Amino acid sequence: MIAIKIENLTKIYRRRHLGKLYKTVGVKNLNLEIQEGEIFGLLGLNGSGKTTTIKLILGLLFPTEGKISIFGKLLPDRIVLNLVGYLPEIPYFHKFLTAKEVLRFYCNLSGVDKSIQEKTIDEVLNIVNLFNDSNKRISEYSKGMMQRLAIAQSLLHNPPILIFDELVSGLDPLGIREMRNFVLNLKEKGKTVFFSSHLISEVEKVCDRVGILHKGSLLKIVEQKDWQNKNLEEIFIETINTVQ
Repeated sequence: MIAIKIENLTKIYRRRHLGKLYKTVGVKNLNLEIQEGEIFGLLGLNGSGKTTTIKLILGLLFPTEGKISIFGKLLPDRIVLNLVGYLPEIPYFHKFLTAKEVLRFYCNLSGVDKSIQEKTIDEVLNIVNLFNDSNKRISEYSKGMMQRLAIAQSLLHNPPILIFDELVSGLDPLGIREMRNFVLNLKEKGKTVFFSSHLISEVEKVCDRVGILHKGSLLKIVEQKDWQNKNLEEIFIETINTVQ
């Protein structure tokens, strides 16, 4: 089954300055299908349209043209979006709160039943290896711990689809390895994972398929078997160079 379907998606940013209208292409005529239960990576240089694509799926931006559906249901639809968990590129939490307090807040936002909130919080804290640090203030957290807490909040309502924007941004090698194992574990549980990145070496270790995005256009979709014989970095660079 198709988890996320994107059809002819275009986003044009418009900005006025000194009486003139300026237009910038976010994404252009994007068509993409992400299958249920797969790990799909979106690769691209900075400014290629990765975050724009994610924000369009989440309804944080509205498309200029095109449509998006989740499990066959057309967006925007708040009920359908309950099927999605989201990790932003730069997560932020109030530093005077503890991890448990943060997650209680997100439980209420996500509509998690109060009778199971504490059990759910403990479960997700264990999943991301933060249970022993759950009563520390966020101000004491490292970058990696913040990232794991952000992932924990995305899991609270047990969504079948998880969207991560720059999953390993700013993490050290140990943190990157933790995130890699975490994503693979999500797939084993039947989750659909869609994430953006510019770290090719990590993408090729976890993804079933990869889309190469450049200047708002999807240039190519690469399957795992394609980079078994040829380095994904080489495929990426060759693809980008064809349109430079």
